[in-house]
Amino acid sequence: MLFYQLHELGRAWMKPWTLLADANARAFGHDGTWLAQLPGADQVAAANELMYRIGKDYEKPAFGIHEVANADNDRTYPVVQLDVLDKPFCKLLRFKRYTDDPAHLDVIKAQPTVLVVAPLSGHHATLLRDTVRTLLRDHKVYVTDWVDARMVPAEAGAFSLDDYVAYIEEFIRHIGAEDLHVISVCQPTVPVLAAVSLMAARGETTPRSLVMMGGPIDTRQSPTAVNNLATEKPYDWFEQTVINPVPMNFPGRGRLVYPGFLQHMGFMAMNPERHLESHWDFYQNLLKGDDEDAQSHRRFYDEYNAVLDMPAEYYLDTIRVVFQQHLLPRGKWVVSGEKVEPSKITGTALLTIEGELDDISGEGQTRAAHTLCTGVAEADRAHLTVTGAGHYGIFSGRKWRNQVYPQVRAFIASHAQGTRETSPAAKAPRKRATKRARPAG
Repeated sequence: MLFYQLHELGRAWMKPWTLLADANARAFGHDGTWLAQLPGADQVAAANELMYRIGKDYEKPAFGIHEVANADNDRTYPVVQLDVLDKPFCKLLRFKRYTDDPAHLDVIKAQPTVLVVAPLSGHHATLLRDTVRTLLRDHKVYVTDWVDARMVPAEAGAFSLDDYVAYIEEFIRHIGAEDLHVISVCQPTVPVLAAVSLMAARGETTPRSLVMMGGPIDTRQSPTAVNNLATEKPYDWFEQTVINPVPMNFPGRGRLVYPGFLQHMGFMAMNPERHLESHWDFYQNLLKGDDEDAQSHRRFYDEYNAVLDMPAEYYLDTIRVVFQQHLLPRGKWVVSGEKVEPSKITGTALLTIEGELDDISGEGQTRAAHTLCTGVAEADRAHLTVTGAGHYGIFSGRKWRNQVYPQVRAFIASHAQGTRETSPAAKAPRKRATKRARPAG
C-alpha cells in the first residue's frame, strides 16, 4: 500500500503553502503591522489562519498539568510529570504532587493510587488530560502514555493485543496491585479485564477495584456505527486496505501500521457537518474578534487532530478478537496460551460507566463486564449510566467533573481499605513465579 507514502508527499508539497498562510495570518492580523491597516485585512488574516490550521501538522500535545488544587480548594500543589517505566510502545507516567506541609503530605500519602489506562485507538493519552487533572485532587495518579508506532524502530519487534495485555500486567505489578485502583477508558477495558483475569487465575494479587468507562466488552450489545464498520467488512479487507508501511522519514520506517491520518479521516467522516460548522464558526469568531471562542476552537482541534499510528498486529487483533469474533464475552479468548476467565476475579470491586448517548460504545457493552465477572460479590459491584452524556462526556468536561467523578471517587474510597476476599486460585500454589518490580515513587 502506498497511501502513507502519497500522504507524506502531499504533506511535503503543502508545507510551503501552510507556512505562507501562517505568515499571512500573522502579518495581516497583528495590530503592529501596516498590512493590518489595509481594507479587508481582518478577512485575509482569518482566512489564512483557517487555511493554516487545516493544513498544518499536529504534534503530540503536552499534558501541561503543573499544579492542582486539593479536594477542599484551599491549597494548590505543584505537580511534576515523571517517567516511571519506558517500554518500546508505551511509557508509564506518574503525576506526582508535592508539598512542604507535613499535615498535607500525610493526607497525600494516605490517598488511593490510581492507574489510568488510556486508549490506544488513534488519539494520544493527553485526550484524558481532564480525567487526570480531576483525579489528582484526591488520588496518586499513574497513566499509560502510548507511543506513536511510526516512532518505534522496526527492530523493536511487533506489538500485538497479547503484548498490550502483558504491558498492563507489568504496570500493575510495578506499581503494586495490593492498594491499586485501575481506571480503563474505552478501548482498554478489554485488555485490562483480560490482564486482571489472568492475574487472578494465576493466584496473583489483583487491584482493589476496576472502573471501566465506555468500553467494548461485548459489542453485540447495541451495536454502533463503529461496531458495524468492523463487522460489515471482512478481516482481509482491513488487512489489505488500511495497513501501510511507515515511510522512510520516520524512525519506524518499514513497520506495518494503521496510520493516524486514515483514522483521522474516519473521525471526521463520522460528523462532517459538525466539523464544517465548527470551522466556519472559528472564521466568524476571528472576524468578530472573539478571542475566547477562537482559542477554545484551537485547543480542541490541537488535541483532536493530533493522532498516532497503531501497530498493525495490535489493530488487526482488536478487529478480530473484540469486534468480529467477540472472544471475550463468548469465553473463548486465549492470551499467550492462557484462557481469559473473568469469573476468576473475586477480590476486586467493579464499577462500569456508560453514556446514555454514546455513539462509540453502545448501551450495555460496558455493563456486560458484570455478566462475565461472576466471582465479584454483589456488594462490590456498581453501574452508572450518565444521562445526556456522549462518549467523551463520561471522562471529560462538566458531566465528568460534576456527575461521574464524585461517584468514581466514592467507589474507590469505599474499596481503598480493609480486607478483601481471596480467590481460590490465590490460596492454591502459584503456577509460576512472577517477578515483582519495586513500586515507584
